[in-house]
This record gives sequence, structure tokens and C-alpha cells, in this order.
Amino acid sequence: MIANRKIIHIDMDAFYASVEQRDFPELRGKPIAVGGSGKRGVVAAASYEARRYGVRSAMPSVTAQRLCPDLIFVKSRFDRYRELSHQIREIFFSYTELVEPLSLDEAYLDITEPKRGPRSATLIAEAIRQEIWEATQLTASAGVSFNKFLAKIASDINKPNGMKVITPAEALPFLEQLPIEKFHGIGKVTAKRMHQMRIFTGADLKKLSEIDLVQRFGKVGRFYYKIVRAEDDRQVKPDRIRKSIGAERTFFEDIRETAEMKERLNYVSKKVFEYMKNSDNFGRTVTVKIKTPEFQILTRSRTFSSEIRQFEQLLNVVYELLESNRDQFEAVRLLGVSVSNLSKEVAQGGVQLEIDFPELP
Repeated sequence: MIANRKIIHIDMDAFYASVEQRDFPELRGKPIAVGGSGKRGVVAAASYEARRYGVRSAMPSVTAQRLCPDLIFVKSRFDRYRELSHQIREIFFSYTELVEPLSLDEAYLDITEPKRGPRSATLIAEAIRQEIWEATQLTASAGVSFNKFLAKIASDINKPNGMKVITPAEALPFLEQLPIEKFHGIGKVTAKRMHQMRIFTGADLKKLSEIDLVQRFGKVGRFYYKIVRAEDDRQVKPDRIRKSIGAERTFFEDIRETAEMKERLNYVSKKVFEYMKNSDNFGRTVTVKIKTPEFQILTRSRTFSSEIRQFEQLLNVVYELLESNRDQFEAVRLLGVSVSNLSKEVAQGGVQLEIDFPELP
């Protein structure tokens, strides 16, 4: 049992369906299914309103329609889902480079040594969920524990828009009372087979030796033997190449004066330049990110033929990008600066800095 690790599993709530309800207010509060409505159509995702009728992903559309006659089918927009997924992952990477995406809507994070924020995994999970909501108006559920298996199970306990923490002291009692069909990795067919063997909970499964489980279930029996004892030493494996160095900050209060915006951008730009200088990794493209109080995001970039190697040059470009677009917004709640087209490609995750600004008087 590796009890000193801090693993978070983030799972977006009915992601595709929630995106559709977010983008099209007329769909909110209604049972919707993302996918085709034809005879051979399949439900890709269902809103929670549709799930109350038994509609689930991977279900034939005709079955879903029979279960919920008022079901509204919506065509999928994967470009939109990928766009929001990327935005959400940027939040993950601001806390740790150890991010393992499982799909567009879920990921593992190892925040044993976080880049920013508190040392508490629970507080970080709460902060991530809040930042996702502020950035996208979408809810996420989180599971927090010391290994991937427990974190994955925990994220499903209080869905939607909930969180569950399983500490090392709680792990074994929790698993012993957990219904066997709730174990991640034990599917419906295996659960039914276990029920026939009078295995209904983790406590029942724990009574069998490793040899017994291997004889009855093959090699996967070793996996069952370990997980019911909270043993899972799998690492969070990042799979990402980033080509930018950036910093951004959400402010406690909206900023309306250009001079104050420049003051904040000066500080952010300095942090970005310091990292480029210390890592000897300079870039050619400068991007300024602006988020308004209405959550509108503006990004403006400028690319040069050679790397920016002087702080004054970087700052002048940042100021120019701000001023040339100043008439497009009245106030900002977030400002960010990033530099891409780096001289060194940053593998295993790039760098996203987070600056903690003090309150201004």
C-alpha cells in the first residue's frame, strides 16, 4: 500500500450532454441524448434528466426512445467537446505535470508534489472543480485517494457535482462493504458470476486466496486479490507534449483600468521570461489571454522570425497586444501570457506557471 501518494480522479458530469445544455439553454432541464436517432443510432451520452428513465451511453437509440418518449436527440459536436476538454486539461496541468487523460472527460492527476495551491489533495480537488466551473460552467466530480483504483471508485460515489475522499485508514473498511459490482474492473458478467459464487461484497471477495481467484478467474484473479486489499501501485502516466511556457492569474476583483492590467501583465511576463531564461528555452510566438467578467476568452498572438531573448521585447509585445484589442472589453477577470514555438520541445508536459497576486490596496 503506497499511502503517501495523492491521486485525484476527475470525471466530468455527463460531459457531452452537459456541453449541449450549456451551449443551448433551451435544452437545460430536459432529457437529451447525444447521438443518432435513427434505427441504428447509438447514444453517446445522456443528460441526467434522461438517465432517470434508464437511458445510458452505448444504448441503441430506439431503446432509449422507448424508455423516454420525450427524449431529445442532439447530434454530437466533437470539435466542441475537444475544445472544452483542452481548456479543462489546462487547469489540471497548472497543478501538476502528472496528468493521465483517459478520455475527453476524465483524467488521473498525481498531486503528491503540486506545482501550486495547498498541500492538501482534498483542497486541490475542490479548487480544480471550482476552476472548471468558473471557466466552463460545467460540473465535475472528483475522487481523492492514495492510488488510482480507489480514486476512480471514489469519483463515482457522489455524482453529479460531488467529491469523495478515501484515506488510507478508511480504504479497507470501505472496500469490505462495497458491493462487488461497484468495483472498477469487475463488469456485469463477472459480477453476476461472483453473485452465483455468493460473493456480494468486498468482504466476501477477500475471503478467497490469490490461488483460488486465479483458478476461478485466470490471471485477472491476481488483480482482484490486490484491489480488494487496496493494493494498486500503478503510476499516473502523462501522455502529452506541450510547446509553450505560460502563466495566468484569475483576480479577486475585476480589473477595469488599463494601467492596472499592464501592472499585472508585467509581473506575469517577468515570471514567464525568468523560466525561459533559466531553462534556456526561448520562443518565437507570444500570446496574451484575456477573460472577461462574462467568461468570454480572447487570445491574441504575434509570431517573430527569431526567439524573443530580451524581457523588454517580450513586455513590449504583450503591451501592444493588450492595447490593440483594448476596445473589445471593458474589464478583465483573468490575464495570461504564454510563449510558444520554443527552441526546445518540452516533452512530458510543458510549463504552466501560476502567480499568486496579493490584493491591491
